[in-house]
Amino acid sequence: MAFAKSNRLPVGAIQCDNTTLSLLKANDFMARSIRDRMQAQGTLLINITSSAGSGKTTLMQETARRLKDQIKMAVLVGDLETERDAVRIREAGVPSMQIVTNGVCHLEAQMIQQAFDHFEVDGLDLLFIENVGNLVCPAAFDLGEDYRVTLLASTEGDDKPKKYPRMFLTSELMLISKSDLLPYIPFKVENAIEDARAVNPEIETITVSSTTGEGMEAWCNWLLARIAAKKAASLESVSA
Repeated sequence: MAFAKSNRLPVGAIQCDNTTLSLLKANDFMARSIRDRMQAQGTLLINITSSAGSGKTTLMQETARRLKDQIKMAVLVGDLETERDAVRIREAGVPSMQIVTNGVCHLEAQMIQQAFDHFEVDGLDLLFIENVGNLVCPAAFDLGEDYRVTLLASTEGDDKPKKYPRMFLTSELMLISKSDLLPYIPFKVENAIEDARAVNPEIETITVSSTTGEGMEAWCNWLLARIAAKKAASLESVSA
C-alpha cells in the first residue's frame, strides 16, 4: 500500500540550491500533516497529474457521475487562473473547489492545507487533488496523497514517460487517456507502457476514455478497492 509515503524523490534524484531544499523540506512537513489527517479519518487522497489538456477534468466528471451515489467524494482543482474546471466538476454532482495558483506551475501542500479551511473534507471517502497541468514541477511536491495517478493522453505521443521520468517514477498508476482517438493517431500503447515500466517497474496502467467509457469500470474498481483498504487501515490504527 502507498499510505506511508514521505519524501517523494529518492536522494540524489534532483539537484537544487539550499532555498529549494528548504522549500521541499517545509512542503514535506505539511504533507505529513495532511497525510496524518486523511489517515485518521480514513479518506483516500489521490493526486491527479498530467500535462495540460490530457483530460483530467473530464475524467473527474465521469468518475463523479459513476461513483457519487456509492461514496462521498470531492475534488480540489489547481489551475493558473479561472474556476472553470471546478464549476464543471460541481455540475457533475460532487463538491469541488478551485485553487488558483496565480501563475505557479504546481500545487504545494500548504495550498492544500489552506484549502481545508474553506472546504469540507471531514467524512469523505475519496478526495481528489487535480494538479496543475504540467509534467515537470508537480513531480517534486508531495501533497500528502496516498497515490499519485498520472494521465498520459494519446494525443501527446507515447514517448513522455522517458522524457519526463520523474513524474512516472513517483506515480503508482498511469492512465492512458483519450483511448477513443487511438485509431487515428500514431500512439502505441505498448510503447508507452514499456517506457513507463522502464522508469518505474511497479507502475500500474489502465487505458481509458471518458467519452466512450472504455476502462472506466476498471478505474472505478481500482479506486473502490483502495478506498476499502484505506478504511480498513484507518480502523486498524485506531484500534491498535
